[in-house]
Amino acid sequence: MHYHIPVTHQPTQPPTLLVHGGAWAIPADAAQAHEAGVRRALEAGFDVLARAGSALDAVEAAVTILEDDVTFDAGRGSFLTSDGRVQLDALLMDGGRMKAGGVACVERLRNPIKAARLVLEKSPHVYFVGAGAEEFAHAHGMELIENGELVLDRERERLALAQARQAAGLADRTFSGVALIDDKSPETAVSDEPDSTRFGSHDTVGAVALDGRGNLAAATSTGGTLNKTPGRVGDSSLIGCGCYADNLSGAVSLTGWGEPIMKLVLGKWATDRVAAGSAPELAAREAISYLYNRLGGHGGIILLGPDGRFGLAHNTPAMAWGLATPSGLQTGLTVGE
Repeated sequence: MHYHIPVTHQPTQPPTLLVHGGAWAIPADAAQAHEAGVRRALEAGFDVLARAGSALDAVEAAVTILEDDVTFDAGRGSFLTSDGRVQLDALLMDGGRMKAGGVACVERLRNPIKAARLVLEKSPHVYFVGAGAEEFAHAHGMELIENGELVLDRERERLALAQARQAAGLADRTFSGVALIDDKSPETAVSDEPDSTRFGSHDTVGAVALDGRGNLAAATSTGGTLNKTPGRVGDSSLIGCGCYADNLSGAVSLTGWGEPIMKLVLGKWATDRVAAGSAPELAAREAISYLYNRLGGHGGIILLGPDGRFGLAHNTPAMAWGLATPSGLQTGLTVGE
């Protein structure tokens, strides 16, 4: 198979869009905002598919809505780095052309998923980071903003709390492999400690789509982890880790604990199983089991096959998810309930 030649299938299923808004211990007082945000993303993305638009346009539209919603850890309102800034990562992948565009550690772009689309369409390269990504996006028409426009007081408070805990000697076990209720860190987990949910949390966003021409696409966007070291990049914008699409296998977006997901190249792991004949529903569950059993990782996955079958799974207390087909829209905070 020559991958420079677009791979297409005769569509056998109606257009489908899956969206996630993060997998973690979503508290009751944040549930409505998460489901509402996911629904708005579904409406925007499926409107593209309903008008015979491409899967690539649909996932970009859906993720743009989520980046603009401060409920989620993507775009404005994201977690802050240890020096108090927002740094954003995003990836977009076209499963027919096997083209991808990614950006990481961008600080002056409101919608990194749009920058990722520019990389995919306008560059012979796949990935830009930092100032180079910002300059590339600006050269192709994106506005550069001040980083402060992405920062919320809510996030300054979260960072201060996390750093106070760190100074008090409370170990950050985010990357230690220790199983936590939440998928990010003790600072954002639900625990028995007083006021542990005072500032809540949020998480990575993503979308996968199958369009009327049988093409798949995937997109993932994130602000990363709370109190992260500047320059840290997680799984979300890495091909085959937190995001992947191939018309011959599937489209996937993951959310959660980035380091274990990266080590397992979990997105590609899941789509390979679909290509080998596993149902996406089974492959999704197996991927999350593998994440936990191999490395103690926590997270969630949305997975869509070339034939329209799909799977969702998570091993966190909740995952904000949504599904759109011509039959209607569905949203939820857990899978199978």
